[in-house]
Amino acid sequence: MVGDRKRVIGTIAEKNRIIDNIIDVIVNREHFLLVGHKNPDEDCVSGLVGFALILSKFGKAPIVYLSHSMSKQFDYLLNICRYNSIQIVTSLEKGENPVDVIAVIDTPKPDMVDVSDYGRKLMVDEKVIKIEIDHHIGTDGAYIGTEGYCLVTEASSAAELVGHLAMKLSGRADLLRQYQVTDLFSRNLVLSLLTGIIADSNMGQYLKSKRERRYYEIFSNMFNTMLAKETIKASNFANMNEVFAELRQLTSNEEHCFRTMLNKRKKSKSIGYVIFDREDARRLFKDHDHDTVVSVSRTVADRLAEDSGKLGLVCYYDDTRYTDLVQFRLRRNPGYKGFDLRELLTVLSIENGGGHEGAIGFRFPRDEIEDLNTYVRSIIPKIESAVSRSE
Repeated sequence: MVGDRKRVIGTIAEKNRIIDNIIDVIVNREHFLLVGHKNPDEDCVSGLVGFALILSKFGKAPIVYLSHSMSKQFDYLLNICRYNSIQIVTSLEKGENPVDVIAVIDTPKPDMVDVSDYGRKLMVDEKVIKIEIDHHIGTDGAYIGTEGYCLVTEASSAAELVGHLAMKLSGRADLLRQYQVTDLFSRNLVLSLLTGIIADSNMGQYLKSKRERRYYEIFSNMFNTMLAKETIKASNFANMNEVFAELRQLTSNEEHCFRTMLNKRKKSKSIGYVIFDREDARRLFKDHDHDTVVSVSRTVADRLAEDSGKLGLVCYYDDTRYTDLVQFRLRRNPGYKGFDLRELLTVLSIENGGGHEGAIGFRFPRDEIEDLNTYVRSIIPKIESAVSRSE
């Protein structure tokens, strides 16, 4: 199949089979490398960021490869990666990071893939699954991915196809429950996808077929509704320019949220941690929307784990407009591999929690935690003891 001329996916059933195959890989494989084409445009970078965000919501730690520094116009997209703990690398060598899946986004043919020499060896390794997401049909476009894993068909952009995959995932209640995904279409994912769709279609002006216009309307309406509900007081937008301008403006809020949370850091022997009690959390959610706090809390936990050398813990009372819970996010330094964090769910008698060996989340009803500082002080010694026993 690799090198064959690209064609439109013939039936809905065939497309659904391909999407199901990709979802199976997302669930069952761990080490994802994301690459695009040489001299990437907005759609390519947006698709990479959007797919990386989806992977991160399902407990993966994707690596985005960009061989060169990006221009300033991509800063807000790269900042999304930064505040969602998505690693961007400009070099890739054997032994640095394991890879069992490569996702190639928005790339017409094999010789256009932007990847290192080591990456090219991975591209021909049969043990590595190659997912391909692309909308370039006709001319001299040729398949790059593994047969059965190529979401390649007519669309306004590669970002639209990433969005289509996300829509299918949003209907998998079993997986959303298993991975505790409550915000699949987060503002950052919407921003990424919308960037690609708008850029490649020139705000919809390049769309010709009824299908392309139909999906453009679906995404536009969905984003507008989400923005009105989640982040914007005035619910009406006159056009997509206003939606897009508002989206880009919102990204600048994340750095302030990051600094606010990190300023409260404390440290035990093995754990860097921050606590936002009721009043602290009230002020936090007054200044920052729910989506920003959720995504930045993961980044703060990673930063705390990096600084401590072992574990990072973020604890906060959630925004009562969304949940009546106290949230805990615990993440492990990638260099510290001696302890499976899921063991702590048993140690702490946690029933409402889950994750993978390097990152877990758990939560309690708000009325069960009278004083968050007191509760955290009570679990720190238990976590330290569990860490010591594993060494």
